[in-house]
Amino acid sequence: MKRMSFPVLFPLLAAASFGFLGVALGAFGAHALRPHLATALYENVQTAVFYQFIHTLALFALGVLGAVGWRNRALSVAAVLWAVGVIAFCGSLYAFALTQWWPLVWVTPLGGTALLAGWAAFGVGVLQEIPSTQDGARCASKRRSR
Repeated sequence: MKRMSFPVLFPLLAAASFGFLGVALGAFGAHALRPHLATALYENVQTAVFYQFIHTLALFALGVLGAVGWRNRALSVAAVLWAVGVIAFCGSLYAFALTQWWPLVWVTPLGGTALLAGWAAFGVGVLQEIPSTQDGARCASKRRSR
């Protein structure tokens, strides 16, 4: 069996973990918490679940891209930033809904910043994987000359 590397394994395991927890926390929020939470707090839970699933799918896609050979530092950084962002952003929203402990509201924007930075790193990583126009033209001309 082939051993998977960090650019493949980390995003896929993070996606599996966050996907599992997203379903569990979404169901818990909808069935157990909703009757007991104020509307604004329940909306925090819904926001957390939504962002968690978006970034679960993004991490899954990164793992697939890594499996097909798209591996560079920027894509690995994106995976880590998204994982940290989900934990900080979504985790603080979940925790605040349950505890209403005000210092948690300072963690949420830090998590959001990590999510945004992850998308920027993803963009850089994609640009690094796309061959330059000159290289692409050279490849195309080689194919035509065959």
